[in-house]
Amino acid sequence: MSDKPGMTYAGSGVDIEAGNSLVERIKPAAKATDRPGTMAGLGGFGALFDLKAAGYTDPVLVAATDGVGTKLRIAIDTGAREGIGIDLVAMCVNDLVCQGAEPLFFLDYFAAGKLDVDEATAIIGGIAEGCKRANCALIGGETAEMPGMYAPGDFDLAGFAVGAMERGGALPAGVAEGDVLLGLASSGFHSNGYSLVRKLVETAGLGWTDPAPWSVDRTVAECLLVPTEIYVAEALDAVRAGGVHALAHITGGGLTENLPRILPEGLAAEIDLGAWNLPAMFLWAQETGGIAREEMLKTFNCGIGLVLVVDPGRADDLLGSLRQAGRTCWQVGRVGAGEGVRYTGSFG
Repeated sequence: MSDKPGMTYAGSGVDIEAGNSLVERIKPAAKATDRPGTMAGLGGFGALFDLKAAGYTDPVLVAATDGVGTKLRIAIDTGAREGIGIDLVAMCVNDLVCQGAEPLFFLDYFAAGKLDVDEATAIIGGIAEGCKRANCALIGGETAEMPGMYAPGDFDLAGFAVGAMERGGALPAGVAEGDVLLGLASSGFHSNGYSLVRKLVETAGLGWTDPAPWSVDRTVAECLLVPTEIYVAEALDAVRAGGVHALAHITGGGLTENLPRILPEGLAAEIDLGAWNLPAMFLWAQETGGIAREEMLKTFNCGIGLVLVVDPGRADDLLGSLRQAGRTCWQVGRVGAGEGVRYTGSFG
């Protein structure tokens, strides 16, 4: 037998103790997201959730998974960590609620070449904050340390959310010609179109710490890393109030691609572009890149993060309720005969 020290997993670049330390560090943040139905904390081989304790009698489960796209690149390059976790949750739970489901629990996947416990704690803390905003329990996840797979400092994120609704409560349902379209304001680009956004920043000769041309007091990175809005509470309240026939999360594909997903055959979305003002960062993007209106509308959310399709007799009440809840929103159009999306007017 050789006296030479044997090889170890730590010597290959994987620090199991760092992973264990991370689990202990994030347990309080995960615990703070507990909601009715949560059964166990982190650390098991799987996570349990009690649907009966959550108040369901005949539930149908709904699942969604997503990431945050190349917005992650800006977070990596700038060292900004907390907000990207909120984005991760938002991209999943906003999709769930469009099916008529209440988000119940969330799991995350975090991978890096070398685990930095402080960095990972900040990221997962953001995930926990997103879960609290969505009233969704963070009940598990996976942290992967994979030397050789990621450049130093790089990491990757993915999220997985599960929700439920009572049988018969699925959306869309009952969408009809004459229905009114209500648009809820986005907080910015959210988590879509960032490959083009980063190219625009480069074209404009800007750095992440430079003042944003469209903002009076924030840097480019600060503006671009504003987290995606989480619409769960207001959307569910609107559904429970009655008159909501469909919900559309305006993500990749913009209004042009996402609205047809919730419309029956033979119906089209008629959007009045003058119903809201194109936010300054979108106007900057359009002017900097010479981007055609059609390209803007199928790449970016253009200031609208969620669209509700509602009964015309309920539109005013629902609009008032959403505004009372603190949401900026507008009546942006209606459902008409035809296919796809038709635009009238021009951006204000």
